[in-house]
Amino acid sequence: MKDILTAGFQEMGLTPPPEAIDRLCQYSDLLLEQNKVMNLTAITEPSQVARLHFLDSASLLAHVDLQGKSLIDVGTGAGFPGLVLKILEPSLSLTLADSLGKRVTWLERVCAQLGLEGVTCIHARAEELALDPAYRDSFDVATSRAVAAFPALCELCLPFVKTGGQFIAMKSVDSDAEVQAGERAVKTLGGKLSTSIDYPVPGAGVTHRLVVVDKRSPTPKGYPRSWGKIKKAPL
Repeated sequence: MKDILTAGFQEMGLTPPPEAIDRLCQYSDLLLEQNKVMNLTAITEPSQVARLHFLDSASLLAHVDLQGKSLIDVGTGAGFPGLVLKILEPSLSLTLADSLGKRVTWLERVCAQLGLEGVTCIHARAEELALDPAYRDSFDVATSRAVAAFPALCELCLPFVKTGGQFIAMKSVDSDAEVQAGERAVKTLGGKLSTSIDYPVPGAGVTHRLVVVDKRSPTPKGYPRSWGKIKKAPL
């Protein structure tokens, strides 16, 4: 795994902190051990964890400056991409939000075992947490990976982002239709589509996409709606 990560970071033009690769290896061990009793990942081969979880998550750092920024990872699951970003960019102030309490408890334990500081793990549904004034319009960056279709994802994530910040959706390269379908949602929620960046995942033989939305104005009151309404009537 160390060799895969070292080569991958070099290919991506990233220089990780000295302890980062060891921490990622430890994270992988904790993930695969816990996965025996909890559904955290369908990817269980360490080399594939390195490529399809760690290097894929790290790709965001190759295109976005996160130094000293605040970031919320919405629907973080097993900590992707947020925890990988924190390990590689220790100055990042990170919030991990997930709707499953058991996952959040495990993530708190992982952060403690890895010696990570500046990470807040929250058990909450995104559409409810985004209504809390302590979190609404307050992050430099919101991101999410493989959680929902783009229009719904915008409604879940954009309310967290402060004016001047960014929402970055991690999607497949086949996401043209859903991104186009989300243009109205982006505008309604105070955003503007900025760019899409297609990137190869080193060694994995796949290409993924970052969809970047700039936050131009505060999200209007009334958003996000309940999850039932978001699903039934996407913006």
